[in-house]
Amino acid sequence: MTSDPSAPLPEDHATDHADALSLSAQLRDAVARAGIARVAPGEAPSGRALVAAVGGVRGLAESILPGFAFLIVFAVTHQLVPSVVVPVLVGLVFVGLRLVQRQPLVTALSGILGVAISAGLSLFTGRAESNFVPGIVVNAVSLAVLLATLVARRPLIGIVVGLLLPEGDHWRSDPVKRRVLTVATWLWAGLFAVRLAIEVPLYLAAQVELLAGIKLVTGVPLYAAMLWVTWLLVRSVFGQVADGGTGDVDAAGGPDRV
Repeated sequence: MTSDPSAPLPEDHATDHADALSLSAQLRDAVARAGIARVAPGEAPSGRALVAAVGGVRGLAESILPGFAFLIVFAVTHQLVPSVVVPVLVGLVFVGLRLVQRQPLVTALSGILGVAISAGLSLFTGRAESNFVPGIVVNAVSLAVLLATLVARRPLIGIVVGLLLPEGDHWRSDPVKRRVLTVATWLWAGLFAVRLAIEVPLYLAAQVELLAGIKLVTGVPLYAAMLWVTWLLVRSVFGQVADGGTGDVDAAGGPDRV
């Protein structure tokens, strides 16, 4: 006896199916909001897209100025309290500007939250270098996640590309695409590994000023450079579609982001 494929799914199966679709939609939406999605796989990257991927001019300021303020204040005063409080005030200024201009607060609030956590940890421990512990933890977790996807043979950049394109994870059956996406994922793992290799020894040695300066250099600038390299790598295997070729992916179907 065979079941009728057109028959409705049992209620529990239908619920599970709906939950799976909802999770998939949420993942696609999250990826579409990420910086990497500012250029659809296969499209040519541009300077404007790169600036947009790091949050635009205001986003750059919100990312860089709190850390820069910490560096300047600590270098001048060598006092813990003003060094961690001033960056929080800078973040609050950006939140206030967004409120006045009725702009989205997500970026500014996430930034001020990170700065506030770092400041609170420094004040709690009484050590200026503790200001960098949350960033070190984020880098370590990011590296672990990237390495886990590589070990599982599902490189994270491939997962992201699969969420952005209609073909899904069909890239896994293409050796060239799989190799390029794996290399791109290794490069991102290398970025976080380099940050940790530099920042952890400086943290242990309590080299606060040098640590603050290095973090600025390996932060947005290095992120932007890696994003550009990733776009070029992905374009090298998905670019035929964007250029009007006969590839198997409709790159134009990607979100208008990154």
